[in-house]
Parts: sequence; C-alpha cells; structure tokens
Amino acid sequence: MQVSDSDSNKVEIAPVTGRAADAIIAELEAQIMSGRLENNAPLPSERELIEQFGASRTVVREAITALSSKGLIESKPRFRPIVRKPDYETALHAVGGIVRHLLGDRGGVKNLYDSRVFIERGLVRDAALSADKNDIRQLRQALAVNKLAIEDSSAFYETDVAFHGVLYRISGNPVFPAIHEGYTSWLAPHWDRMLRSPERNLTNYHAHEAIVDGILDRDPAAAEEALLAHLKAAWEYVRNTFEIEE
Repeated sequence: MQVSDSDSNKVEIAPVTGRAADAIIAELEAQIMSGRLENNAPLPSERELIEQFGASRTVVREAITALSSKGLIESKPRFRPIVRKPDYETALHAVGGIVRHLLGDRGGVKNLYDSRVFIERGLVRDAALSADKNDIRQLRQALAVNKLAIEDSSAFYETDVAFHGVLYRISGNPVFPAIHEGYTSWLAPHWDRMLRSPERNLTNYHAHEAIVDGILDRDPAAAEEALLAHLKAAWEYVRNTFEIEE
C-alpha cells in the first residue's frame, strides 16, 4: 500500500497483519505524533483518505473510529474529525468512560475520592514548602473569588473547583492538572446532585482559608491537617447525601 506525504511523494507502508484498517491507523497515528497532521486541525476528508490509502470507505471509517477511541481525534456528527495530539489530559479523557463505569461498583466513588485525598495532601505539603510569589498570588485570588460566591451556590461550586485546581498546578508537573480535570469530570455527576446552601458554602470557604493559611505559614503539617479535615467533612456530607456505604 502507498500513501502520499505533504509533498505528494509516495511513502511505502510496510505490510501489517490484522485488520485492513491497521496500516491506516498506524500511519495516521504516526503523522499526528510527528506533527505532520497538525494538532487542532481537521483530519483530511474521507474522500482524501480513500484516495491516499487506496482503501474502501468502510475501512477508512473503521480507522477513524479507532483513532477516536484512542483520543487522537475528536469526532462530531456532521463535522470533519479534529486532530488531538495526545497529552496527559487526553490520556485521562480516553479512560474516562471506563472510570465512570467503575464508579457504579460498590465502593467505587469512595475509592476514587480516597485517591484524591491522597494526592491533595501531598500537593498542599509541597505547596507549603515550595509555592512562589506567583503561586501565592493565584491562591489568594482563587480564595477571594471563592468568598465572593458564597451566596450563589452554583458559582461557589465553580470557584471551589478552581481553588483546588490551583493546588494541582503549583508543583509545575503537568500530570497533576490533568488528574484534577479527571476528578472534576468523573465526580461531577455525583456532586451536581448535592443540595447546596450558603451556610455549607461558608463552611467550605473557611476550610479553604485554613489550607491557604498553612501554606502561607510555610507549615506543611498545618496545611495537610486543614486539607484532611476539609475533605473528610466533605466526604461525610457526600456519603450521607447519597447513603453511600463504606
């Protein structure tokens, strides 16, 4: 089988075993990873891919479906698929459907929540030791916006998520913000069903304030203690709301 590169030069694809679409999948994946197919740009049309690979429409569509399941393209009805060069967020998004199924298992929500606690207690300790002036500025700003939203539960939820998001960014490791996006997405269906009130929002705000105080005091133990108290109280509220057995 032959394909044309961007300069219309013929490129030989080594024969592969398996489905007829496998060679197309491998070649397009290589082009996405190398940047020949640009991130956020439309994938070539079905007609172009059929001509490029000398394949049937069915085989090309099979390849597109496979690339979509890998998170390498984003497909929407009536639109050309969009190239998505993988990053940590893409990787977590690709397993999102599986995680959401696992949350239906006994203990699934608690297991995921416990993993969040484990990660965040390390993040706040690290923040207390290493947060720089810009990190502190972002924490203070997120806390101030959180306070302003206390009377509006919908806005408070968004600012609550944003506050915790700052904690995930302070280390500078791109894995952690992606994990935060995953937690937010996976747990949102449960959190969205919870009853909220300004009184509950105020309690959570003061918990955030205590976490920031520990970080500002450069006291990892105090920051961790505040974080654990906050997430433990939050879990009890979630557990009682949904009658989740531990």
